Amino acid sequence: MAARTSRRRFLKVTGAVGIGYFSTTGLRARGNESPNERIRMASVGIGGRGGANTNDASLAGELVAICDTDTGRLGGAGQRFPGAKRYTDFRKMLDELGERIDAVVVSTPDHTHAAAGLMAMRMGKHCFCEKPLARTVYEARLMGQVARDKGVATLMGNQHTAADGLRKAAALLRAGVLGKVSEVHVWSNRPGRYWTQGGPRPAPQTVPANLEWNLWLGPAPERPYGPGYHPGGWRGWWDFGTGALGDMACHTMNMPFAGLDLRDPVSVQAESSGHNRDSFPTWSVITYEFAATESRGALKMIWYDGGKQCPAELLDGQEPSPSGSLIIGDKGKMYSPGDNGGSYRLMGGAEELEVEFTPSPGHFTEWVNAIKGGPPPMSNFPDYAAPLSETGLLGNLALWAAHEPGVGPKIPWDAKTLNATEELQFLVKPEYRGAYLLDV
Repeated sequence: MAARTSRRRFLKVTGAVGIGYFSTTGLRARGNESPNERIRMASVGIGGRGGANTNDASLAGELVAICDTDTGRLGGAGQRFPGAKRYTDFRKMLDELGERIDAVVVSTPDHTHAAAGLMAMRMGKHCFCEKPLARTVYEARLMGQVARDKGVATLMGNQHTAADGLRKAAALLRAGVLGKVSEVHVWSNRPGRYWTQGGPRPAPQTVPANLEWNLWLGPAPERPYGPGYHPGGWRGWWDFGTGALGDMACHTMNMPFAGLDLRDPVSVQAESSGHNRDSFPTWSVITYEFAATESRGALKMIWYDGGKQCPAELLDGQEPSPSGSLIIGDKGKMYSPGDNGGSYRLMGGAEELEVEFTPSPGHFTEWVNAIKGGPPPMSNFPDYAAPLSETGLLGNLALWAAHEPGVGPKIPWDAKTLNATEELQFLVKPEYRGAYLLDV
């Protein structure tokens, strides 16, 4: 008991030295602390982006457990982190090692973000979760609520939220550099060469020996294994992923969201190539409408993906980038080329202003510092990550309704009650399969 009390005191009082503990560009372990003075980390999902997140966790503290449904990946990671116990089921990991874990990193496919993150937070564990925060709007809202109720430190993996360029651009928008903003355009070059969408299911095949398919499915409905789901094609399937919006909105929409408080749209409407309601469409254009707030007027935001882009004539002769954002006000425009909102150009008469913003010590470092008693990260679940994810994911309701090629119906949205049209509520709040709990 004395050791556990000492650890809690350490995690509380060392917040003040957090920035010095890690480098500002990454994480650097001091190397002279005892095991009882280190944050005990567990990582769920260790392939792809999860590999980098697991490495960050190992540098930030003691990596006590790793979990992945792919035993091949698990074996490779086990060689890099021999002190971490290996699991294929995060529920078993948390049940067995709950007392030995302080914080959990979730980097699984979208459909298991909420299942793993909610279980961890309800046990009092700090949580890092990759973007989007969840697969559905209700899951994202619940992740934020549970994080607040439990008082745990949280962070979503939209890494460029920590970039000075994004923070300055958002501060400029809040300061009124563009005057009254009327339109926001956000576009992504995904899917396409990153993954495919819009086709039939792959033919069933024998599950590879290295994959625990039932655990990979997790809370999703049962279906036969086929090539193209694991390791990366899951993004294009409604049961597992969230399409281009889920993959990229938390990045490309991030800067205008931060600068204009783009939460709680009142309606969404989509145009698409059409889809079979199993795989997402090959392209879409989605219009969000936002009511006026105390800090800005009413405006609309248009999202484009799959090769669709902001109309070139709106860019005032600038070369359109494959992805980016354009914000239009009555005093000028702000163009941010690329995926992450980290750079911007003022156009159309807009002029630079002197603004203040809080620099970041590093994205993952913000979370580590918060665990130790420091301030919440910018992209913490309750205040930022959940609302940002909700805004992005709401577009998928309109996309589902636009399953025939062309423009679909306008979908009203009541953010307070999480209500759209009755036939879309199953997309807002999903049913989970088997022994996975959404509500407790």
